[in-house]
Amino acid sequence: MTRQGAVYGSFSAPKAHEIVVSRGKGLDLLRPDEHGRVVRVAHAEIFGCVRSLATLRLPGTARDFLVVGSDSGRLAVLRFDKERACFEPVHRETFGRSGCRRGVPGQFLAADPKGRAVMVAAVEKQKLVYIMNRDSEAALTISSPLEAHKAHSLCLCLTALDCGFENPMFAAVELDFSEADADASGAAAAAAQRHLTYYELDLGLNHVVRRWSEPTDNAANMLIAVPGGGDGPGGVLVCCENYILYRHEEHPEVRAALPRRPDLPAERGVLLVASATHRQKSMFFFLVQSEYGDLYKVTLEHSDDRVSDVVVRYFDTLPAPCASVCVLKTGFLFAAAEFGDHALYQFEGLGDDAEEEGCGGETRASALASTPGGGSQPAFFRPRPLKNLSLVDQAESLSPITQMRVANPFGEESPVIFAACGSSGRPSLKALRVGLAASEVAATQLQGTPLGVWTMKAACADTHHASIVVSFVNATMVLSIGATVEEVTDSGLLDKTPTLQVQLLADDSVLQVHPDGLRHVRPDGRVNEWRCPGRKQVVTVSSNPRQVALSLTGGELVYFEADSAGQGVEMERKELASDVACLHITPVPEGRLRSKFLAVGGHDATVRILSLEPEGLLSPLAVQAVAAAPHSLHAMDAAAGGEGGAGGLFLHAGLSNGVLLRTEVDRVGGQLSDTRTRFLGTKPPKLRPAVIGGRQAMLCMSSRPWLGYTAGGRFALTPLAYEALADATGLSSEQCPEGVVAVTKDELRVVLVEGLGETFNSTAAPLSYTPRDFVVDEDRKLVAVIEAEHGARGVRGGDGAAGAGASGMDVDGESGAGAAAANGNGNGAGPPADAHGGGDEGGAGALLHTRAAPPGTWASCVRLVDPAGMQTLQVIELEGNEAAVSMCLVKLEGSEERLLAVGTAANMTLAPRGADGGSIRLYRFAGDAGRSLELIHSTAVDGIPSAMAEFHGRLLVGVGGSLRLYSAGKKRLLKKCENRKFPNFVTGIRTLGERVYVSDASESMFFVRYRSEENQLTIYADDIVPRYMSASCLLDYDTMAGADKFGNVFVSRLPQGLSQDIDEDPAGGRASDSHLRGAPYKLQDVANFHVGDTVTAIDRCALQPGGREFLLYGTVMGEIGALFPVTSSEELEFFSHLEMHMRQESPPLCGRDHMSFRSSYFPVKHVVDGDLCEEFQALAPARQRRVAEELDRSPGEVLKKLEDLRAKMV
Repeated sequence: MTRQGAVYGSFSAPKAHEIVVSRGKGLDLLRPDEHGRVVRVAHAEIFGCVRSLATLRLPGTARDFLVVGSDSGRLAVLRFDKERACFEPVHRETFGRSGCRRGVPGQFLAADPKGRAVMVAAVEKQKLVYIMNRDSEAALTISSPLEAHKAHSLCLCLTALDCGFENPMFAAVELDFSEADADASGAAAAAAQRHLTYYELDLGLNHVVRRWSEPTDNAANMLIAVPGGGDGPGGVLVCCENYILYRHEEHPEVRAALPRRPDLPAERGVLLVASATHRQKSMFFFLVQSEYGDLYKVTLEHSDDRVSDVVVRYFDTLPAPCASVCVLKTGFLFAAAEFGDHALYQFEGLGDDAEEEGCGGETRASALASTPGGGSQPAFFRPRPLKNLSLVDQAESLSPITQMRVANPFGEESPVIFAACGSSGRPSLKALRVGLAASEVAATQLQGTPLGVWTMKAACADTHHASIVVSFVNATMVLSIGATVEEVTDSGLLDKTPTLQVQLLADDSVLQVHPDGLRHVRPDGRVNEWRCPGRKQVVTVSSNPRQVALSLTGGELVYFEADSAGQGVEMERKELASDVACLHITPVPEGRLRSKFLAVGGHDATVRILSLEPEGLLSPLAVQAVAAAPHSLHAMDAAAGGEGGAGGLFLHAGLSNGVLLRTEVDRVGGQLSDTRTRFLGTKPPKLRPAVIGGRQAMLCMSSRPWLGYTAGGRFALTPLAYEALADATGLSSEQCPEGVVAVTKDELRVVLVEGLGETFNSTAAPLSYTPRDFVVDEDRKLVAVIEAEHGARGVRGGDGAAGAGASGMDVDGESGAGAAAANGNGNGAGPPADAHGGGDEGGAGALLHTRAAPPGTWASCVRLVDPAGMQTLQVIELEGNEAAVSMCLVKLEGSEERLLAVGTAANMTLAPRGADGGSIRLYRFAGDAGRSLELIHSTAVDGIPSAMAEFHGRLLVGVGGSLRLYSAGKKRLLKKCENRKFPNFVTGIRTLGERVYVSDASESMFFVRYRSEENQLTIYADDIVPRYMSASCLLDYDTMAGADKFGNVFVSRLPQGLSQDIDEDPAGGRASDSHLRGAPYKLQDVANFHVGDTVTAIDRCALQPGGREFLLYGTVMGEIGALFPVTSSEELEFFSHLEMHMRQESPPLCGRDHMSFRSSYFPVKHVVDGDLCEEFQALAPARQRRVAEELDRSPGEVLKKLEDLRAKMV
């Protein structure tokens, strides 16, 4: 069983405040920066399932180790390497078999607060204790395991007690099932009692003993260690349903009730799911969260080692329940959500003020003990928006993805990935676009069309820029940066001529380059001029604070340097064989004052490197022919790109054919090598510098803007989600420390780039309930979503608590023509209220979870969303305890318009699966431009209509284990034919031509043919392996890709040559049904691969214009992955060999064998693990060379192959 969670510690450096978050098969190291933004420092793939996490700090040290329990059968102790920005294993101790087994330790993990021991436990029987120590070199050592097993016992939770420097102790809630095993009647199982047990590690005798065990509440589900050893009374808090208990040996139980919401049904209890402890020198308290998102503050009233009272007070409400909460010493609360975005909150108060009027929510153990008869009168509270916490930042997560589709409703250059995400607390429909998010901070209208823009400081030592210079066709404008942006007329620059470059020199003077020459404005106001000789003009220029190189018409280069007095001195002239298109002076190396190289792009389609050293000034060092004439040049020092940089000097050339060329420049000799190219757009890229996220970056302006930067040790080139720009450069001001100032058309804009390192940027439409499915109507530019929530009450008009306001709400409870008349147009005047509490993050969960209802109750709706602004246009609530389960767009025979079909089930139960019937609702798009839904009629069915698809003007519906074909009718749909031979439950339908491809809940997929002459649906092929299907995608007429609930992705194909035989069998004699042996033909396995997470959606798409199609999948844990087809045998051989060598050089972090992980259920077949190949760039240089030599390539060539593959997808 995979568990999600987070732990807080100092992993990279002493006193660093960091959080490690696990989600599925990966670890993320997050750190709040000085602005409160959550920054991902590192990500690690472990190629396994994370089951538990703990931090370990040895006595006398200042950094934490990370202890991981996984499905590898090993206890992994990891250390963070700051230099390489990655986790590395310190110890991997084997204790059992791999896999998530109930009898193999790893599900529960607890580390002694003093760092002396770790206990790892299985669900059943086994518990092991490892003693941690240090050797003579202060390196961490780990002992052999000490057993603390107990047969016929289940462990339900585990924690380490705080007992100072006494023997380490661990507490566990256990359930003995020895009597239940021997009693077939089940009475012993019902009477089984949970026990709270203490285990003590005797460091002197080196063994573990069961020190104390007493019965505890049978609803105990979580333990919280109470500070001890002089800081508190010690012991544990036992979290139970509706109560929280203080327990310790030789101490009576102290029980306090949990405050409740007044509208929570009496039969529904309150369970605590997450906790955090905040400790100071003089006090401590606990924050615990319920399954409804409510936070409680728990304090203990104690004297010495005796606890007299437990006080539980309502603190705040978060939008969704968390897997873990962490209190940082810097005054932040980090909420690691199981589903949805992680959030960082700032403490605004400690909840110690008097109770708010109407809120209430405080209980005491003393009050409960004094209640006559031992009963309880729970305190009630009303959830409110955040008061003691304020939201600072969020780390976006797509978990869980319930459905995902790729579409392009607006005809953009790249399609949009629509994903239905979230569950209960914060569901949403998200539109994901490839690239970084770019938000516009300010925009100013200009009088004319600008050609270029530069930013300039008042002095070299300043932190922020002081002015913006904008060049026009025949003018130059200077704007001062302050509280407002104003035009400056006394800058000393020429304002009646265009500007080619503006540079602040080392002595704080300003250099303006214009077509007729140079203008040097000294700090004291004196002006020096340099005019071009004859009728020549300046074509292009490059400069830094001490060097200026410019080219004149005719291919003449002129090079200047600033002398000690700040005066520009002409050093050298040189005639080139061809006209110069662009110039660039490379960055100044560390420890020098001047650059060594000048890059020259010529119209003869060459890039030259010239020397700027005094002994060989402007002498050629290297030349490289390129595919087209360079339009712009820019060099970046990789060492300035952040952690993990390779330390090389890379020259980028924007070519006139829209290609960006990247080549490495030798720092000593200037030779060019390791050239890579990427197509950016139809316009020649214009390259400009910027600083984004504290890193040197490069802006590329083509048909759309791009940003190049170093992240995670490699160069990333990502498009910006913004319109095309004429020119742009970096901007640093007090209001916008790391922004971009850009010009486009007749506007000057300030843009902020966010999410560095992310692949996608997203916009979201909040929903009311968990999204179940959606469809995208590209013609109408609309998205229709169905939502359903189990155990919740529906929203009615006038109550916008869960995401639908009084306006824009239709209540749809009728069927047939009467329902259509009742709904009218159903246009909904305007979008409903925000499902997340009107934009107040604090009120989101509070408002939503008040709608909790008994099991078997459903809340459901149909929503219409405008994808342009992700705004809700209409919400139709379903009545009668109906739940929407499927939908599709269909154009029925005889109709010219596409309709929306929605399948619903009444009184649906999940275990066992069933319903009191269902219906197929047919809606038309009505109102202005079809922006609302109108019910046409509803057709009753005798089961759950779990899947739908259009088929030749008719509607295919999967109802239970049958496949039905419906045609249009005036008052209802008319059933034409049916096939009832599907073994379990139809979960998906795909169609192509005369064929239908059906997914079954537990028997994989079936290929069906419709014979129009006999009006029959005939199964002609099925799979040889029973699979619990969770997603499917049609690849071609004979091939399907699918996924099952165990995390396997596979491709199945009809045997070659059979397709024509089936099509030429008009009678269908060879495709007859057989109950004994299934279908007459069997599908062949083409590929198998275990991704480690349940795949919920698969789609075939190409995210680049003209790019190759590949498979895109989404998972329950919010991961988006890609399966890219490799069509070249040379590429297949290369990546297969790279994968093989990487298994040896970079084994999985937690010790799981890579091959066994990818073959967890089926042997991996015809799939290369790209995630493992990507680990090559994280290897040390020596290991990179060793792997590359085995492949007969250089490390640069291997990295280029990996970069090219990434560039083909995004």
